[in-house]
Amino acid sequence: MTRAWRILGLGTAVGASVLSLPTTVRAQEGLDSGDTAWVLTSTALVLFMTIPGLALFYGGLVRTKNVLSVLMHCFVLTALVTVIWLVGGYSLAFDTGGMVEGTININSFIGTLNKAFLHGVAPDALWGSIPEVLFFMFQLTFAIITPALIVGAFAERMKFSAMMLFSAVWVVLVYLPICHMTWGGAGGFFADMGAFDFAGGIVVHLTAGTAALVAAVMVGARKGYPHSPMTPHNMTMCLTGTGMLWVGWFGFNGGSALAANGDAAMAILVTQISASVAALTWIAIEWVKLGKPSALGFATGAIAGLAAVTPASGFIGPEGAFVIGLTSGVVCWWAATQLKIKLGYDDALDVLGVHGVGGLVGVLLVAVFASTTFGGNQEGLDIGAQLKTQSIAAVITIAWTLVGTYISLKVASIVGLRVQADDEETGLDLTQHTERGYDI
Repeated sequence: MTRAWRILGLGTAVGASVLSLPTTVRAQEGLDSGDTAWVLTSTALVLFMTIPGLALFYGGLVRTKNVLSVLMHCFVLTALVTVIWLVGGYSLAFDTGGMVEGTININSFIGTLNKAFLHGVAPDALWGSIPEVLFFMFQLTFAIITPALIVGAFAERMKFSAMMLFSAVWVVLVYLPICHMTWGGAGGFFADMGAFDFAGGIVVHLTAGTAALVAAVMVGARKGYPHSPMTPHNMTMCLTGTGMLWVGWFGFNGGSALAANGDAAMAILVTQISASVAALTWIAIEWVKLGKPSALGFATGAIAGLAAVTPASGFIGPEGAFVIGLTSGVVCWWAATQLKIKLGYDDALDVLGVHGVGGLVGVLLVAVFASTTFGGNQEGLDIGAQLKTQSIAAVITIAWTLVGTYISLKVASIVGLRVQADDEETGLDLTQHTERGYDI
């Protein structure tokens, strides 16, 4: 009996201690710890896509003398875009300002600076069921990887200073407005149109791919292109980066649900299916046309499938993912190997062919496969009307990006867009950074 009373007394004391803890350790009202944990994980996964995933993927594809240069581009952009995002980028992208649903005004296209430096965003402020500071960080990882993707277009010949200046201006002129119009909330231009873009087909891949074409043309082809061999120097590095991108994409697409639920799970599933089908499709084409499948083909096909499923990932089912993967595998192979040769532009690492074309495939096909008729989750979807909406959003995005990229490159040309011919011959690792990627 005495022991029982002691146990009861200890339990009472512990309970009183818990109740007397400071209120700051209690869950915020409306905060979902499961959602928060998943988006925390997704944020790390998406940042991992750029550093080191994209850095290694691109690094393996260039020549030995330029590997450090490409890695530096990805790492420096991670820091540069972080500062831009803090100073005002996040606010311009996501502050609703004077947005009114159904009304077009300046805030339909860009936000305000009310949340610059996260002004007014308290630690306990929520964005849905997660902390707003976490939403800030999650969206930052998307803003980082988008200009980093463009690096592949002008790899091996652009000045480091020009790359930084171009990227800073481009993020402000292109990424922030397109992001705001698409994801800024009710009142945003694309949002009011009803455009579907779950995780960045419009915001990330279509803008990066379009910018890549403009940059490749304005910066000019690499010395010796297309006659001199410019084969990847390290396919092991490239495949390692591919694996990091593939796994990180689960956070990219699954995390965009902003919740730990069935939508996130389905987004991950369709991501896996599309990447797998596209990779197999690409090497199947190579097998038929060239006699052997290549590791480079598998890696490129997988990335094409990942890019294509991105805008659709929160709306489609397995059937849609299969068709999007198959379509992107075929169309992106044609764009990266046939179209580029026919038009003669030097998009060094096929940003347009993979991300731009792949993103467009997904932006259009989501209008079909989001319908419950084809395994999606949109009941009663008017496919024709949605396809028209998706097409208009894509055309506007491409046009906006063309103009914004041209202006950004013109600003960057103040310091000169590309290195001298002798420096290009020596390699950017030594001439831009006085370092070597390898000790040889």
